Amino acid sequence: MSHSWVVITGASRGLGAHLVLSFWNAGWNVALVARDRQALSQVVEGLPKRPNQTAITFPFDLGRPEEVTTLVKKITNQLPRLDVLINNAAIHGPIGPLVENDLALWNEAIQVNLLAPVALCHGLLPLLSSSGGGLIINLSGGGATGPRANFSAYASAKAALVRFSETLAQEVQDQKIRVNCIAPGAMKTALLEQVVTSGMISSGKREFEIAEKVFAQGGASMDKVADLALFLAGKESLGITGKLISAVWDRWSEWPKHIEQLQASDAYTLRRIAGRERGMDWGDV
Repeated sequence: MSHSWVVITGASRGLGAHLVLSFWNAGWNVALVARDRQALSQVVEGLPKRPNQTAITFPFDLGRPEEVTTLVKKITNQLPRLDVLINNAAIHGPIGPLVENDLALWNEAIQVNLLAPVALCHGLLPLLSSSGGGLIINLSGGGATGPRANFSAYASAKAALVRFSETLAQEVQDQKIRVNCIAPGAMKTALLEQVVTSGMISSGKREFEIAEKVFAQGGASMDKVADLALFLAGKESLGITGKLISAVWDRWSEWPKHIEQLQASDAYTLRRIAGRERGMDWGDV
């Protein structure tokens, strides 16, 4: 596996750093992307030393479109191949009612959470294709499958990212490239901590209490997310594409037994719920 390469964004802390370690321990070469050069170096220094594996850091700010363009060129020029791209980096953006949001910060959240992953997919698809195909994993988040009051920028970006992934999956299937989203669950991360520090008034009672509970009792397991990512990167998951998969709630390890049924179904995708599905026979034909 030491010939295989994975690019992971948001790799300097939290889930991103955990994914780096997990792929490294599984024998992968890793390319780490984040803004903080020193933090990236610390993650690499913490990896077990293995002479047959390589770790490369790319200190770039995904909030700046021009840096994303340069990042794509650097990755393409420096990596011999690309097998997996994991778009993990995310920011909440402004927390609170839309009318009180700073639109500049709102737009920045769309850039980091949606437009940067789109640009990375766009720019790195040729490298994935020339490597014989591969996998794109886009990290979903709260608000992708239902409204999330007071987090309009984050929720909108994540919902769009899921639909983008479903669409891209169809476009690149013939190139042997798969595209899936992972819903990681509420984890004890710096991102979730912002919900607490923003306070109940801005975050909303429900979001605030969920975040407090996670920090008090422990949240979703990063190991489960990493296990799912490695599962998707393996041969066993071939045929699984265009899906939004919960690391916590879905029995994804059973999915390879039902590939044909999965491929023919809209299960684990975003969809409109018709009234007749809720007993409202008067609502539609």
